[in-house]
Amino acid sequence: MPVKTYDVLIVGSGHSGGMAANILTSKGISCLMLNAGPEADYEKDRALKHAYELPYRGFDKPGRLPHVFQANEFNANQWVDEKEVPYTCPSDAPYNWVRVRLLGGRSLFWARQSFRLSNLEFKAAEIDGEGENWPISLEDLAPYYSRVEKIFRVAGRKEGWPQFPDGDFVEINYPPDTDSIKRFTQIATKQGVGVSKWRSALGKDGLASSINLLLPDALATGKLDIVENAIVREISVDKNTGLANGAHFVDRHSGREMHVKTRVVVLAAGCLESTRLLLNSKIGNSSGVMGHYLVDQMYGVSVVASVPEARDGKAPPGLMGGNAFIPRFRNLSKKDKRNFIKGYCVGISSGGNANANFFPLYGEELQAKLDSYANSCVSGSIFGERVARYENHVRIDSEVKDRWGIPVLHIEARDTDNERNLCKDAADTIEEWFHDAGWEIICKTDRVNPPGYSIHEVGTCRMGDDPKKSVLNKWCQSHDVKNIFVVDGASFVTCGWQNPTMTILSLSMRASEYLAEQMRTNAV
Repeated sequence: MPVKTYDVLIVGSGHSGGMAANILTSKGISCLMLNAGPEADYEKDRALKHAYELPYRGFDKPGRLPHVFQANEFNANQWVDEKEVPYTCPSDAPYNWVRVRLLGGRSLFWARQSFRLSNLEFKAAEIDGEGENWPISLEDLAPYYSRVEKIFRVAGRKEGWPQFPDGDFVEINYPPDTDSIKRFTQIATKQGVGVSKWRSALGKDGLASSINLLLPDALATGKLDIVENAIVREISVDKNTGLANGAHFVDRHSGREMHVKTRVVVLAAGCLESTRLLLNSKIGNSSGVMGHYLVDQMYGVSVVASVPEARDGKAPPGLMGGNAFIPRFRNLSKKDKRNFIKGYCVGISSGGNANANFFPLYGEELQAKLDSYANSCVSGSIFGERVARYENHVRIDSEVKDRWGIPVLHIEARDTDNERNLCKDAADTIEEWFHDAGWEIICKTDRVNPPGYSIHEVGTCRMGDDPKKSVLNKWCQSHDVKNIFVVDGASFVTCGWQNPTMTILSLSMRASEYLAEQMRTNAV
């Protein structure tokens, strides 16, 4: 029986892989999707249990997921087990690499924050005075953003601010702001800072994932086959042409080695997994840039204040509750220069409680304090943009292998004074707003979680017009191997302060339509 050859092999099934499958199959192109894990079986894998029924009382077995702060014993089976698939990093520079190998990947668990990048990010070098611009602009990607927003049903409020590009939003009726949010908005607006609302994907039937918005249509064409529990080890190359001709993969359970033939390879396994596969395959890196410029957002800066008139349960109706969102407002032009480049957004939430570690008390005295401050708190936190630097990189650690014998990644990423100065500015600014509102500051930190914590890692196969300074062209196509496309976050040049999902989806859509046309004309 002849071995089936597919037009396109797609590695990964999350947002970027799902979009690639959706677009390519709609053009009549046959695709095979390999996913490293199974489809989630909610009947089999989900159960309701009390904490006392679990061996570790909900805290999970020590050592299994040391870098996944989001993990506990209730949800540990959704994350990649770091004992099966480890990675290494310096002891003085921890990195949080959070992975999901279920069908649909991390699209099953994202927070649905849905922003466009602006030309402050696409053309950042012009404002920052350093770094590289993307080879595309907002105008190039805007039509794809619009189509993605319609698929994912993004809800938001249009503002007309260039640093916060409007989109094709579902109109929703936001509830009236509470008095505490109105007070905050008044303070920020007086300082020339725009206050808006979060923009979020509503999805369909309570889910905004590849598995319900992208893959069903692709499967309905009859042009998509999906193989689960298939761990791709290496991209194979035709020795005569230098082009990719398939991939070697391993069955997750049996360890059986297999190979699939294909005309084109589309990598959508997530930024670092796609880069790991290319590095292990030893292809596509004539520039020496592959693995470098790893970047993500900073989380952790936080200021919490208490509204005095809301304490001791005395808050009048309409005072507490609600939220506000402030898009980037620092370094919007060359004239607005501070002791850092890039910027950050701020999320405001009203009506929370104080944490026990806010007060140097214990016992009955602590409990009385917590009761007094209950529901009186307003908090502010940020998403801050890190700078993409060559020295922040990943490489193969050939001495450490995963359960299937595949060499793992070594990850090195450190913050600098630029990140520290940005975080200090953010904490000081939020504190000033809260102080001006007449609220009591009860917690302030300008420290951030380790790189990777945001689960928004991007940039290790950056795009660019110059093959000597980039890995991919503006179509997410390898400069070196023309029939390899990388459609996940690895292509990013800068990370922005924005959650990257809308940009990843839009880039994948754009690249897939370009690929389809290249295949139609036999250019690939």
